[in-house]
Amino acid sequence: MCAHKVRIHDMPEEERPRERLLKYGPGSLSNTELLSIILRTGSKDENVLNMCARIFSEYNLKQLSQANISQLTNMRGIGPAKATQIAAVFELARKLEVFMDDPKRKIRSAGDVYSLLYPKHRELKKEMLTALYLDTKNQILREEVVSVGSLNANIVHPREVFKSALMESSASVILTHNHPSGDPSPSREDIAVTEKLVEGGKILGINVLDHVIIGDGRYVSLKEEGFIN
Repeated sequence: MCAHKVRIHDMPEEERPRERLLKYGPGSLSNTELLSIILRTGSKDENVLNMCARIFSEYNLKQLSQANISQLTNMRGIGPAKATQIAAVFELARKLEVFMDDPKRKIRSAGDVYSLLYPKHRELKKEMLTALYLDTKNQILREEVVSVGSLNANIVHPREVFKSALMESSASVILTHNHPSGDPSPSREDIAVTEKLVEGGKILGINVLDHVIIGDGRYVSLKEEGFIN
């Protein structure tokens, strides 16, 4: 019988992904084996292990995590049910990365901002300006998307940033946005927007503590770079 059509149930027990996970733990399994446990079944033409191996020959883990439902269902053997299973497991992974036991997470550094928001920003195709509103202990009161699209000092108005700050009685604000190019180096517009918002905050008595630009696996703090006093 063709190896592609051998059912998992017909494989030796020590080779079956589920049994290996139970015996050795999930860390002992390959990406192909882990995905096969999630999908459970293959198609009439190939078993689930071969299907998952084929998927990972076409996509790496990051690419698969970014694929939308339409892209997933375009893969041979992947229908809506399997596509939603794949999408759901990656969304759970993203939610885990930003999960907080304490509803008021404290921000101590630009690195904390990066750790909090990188999972949300790393796959965005457009720039997104997000504000973190903090209390006097630098604990997050609220996280809010202020604007979507390239930053422009003529478009990003201080009232859009500080409206929620006033509603939450925030002591300070941290700004952050992503660079879809992956390079977090600040542009002239990034600096201009930051200077404009810092001045607006001073008038209202709300400090803009930092503006953190998130790239692919790295970030730049405009505070650390000397653009915010």
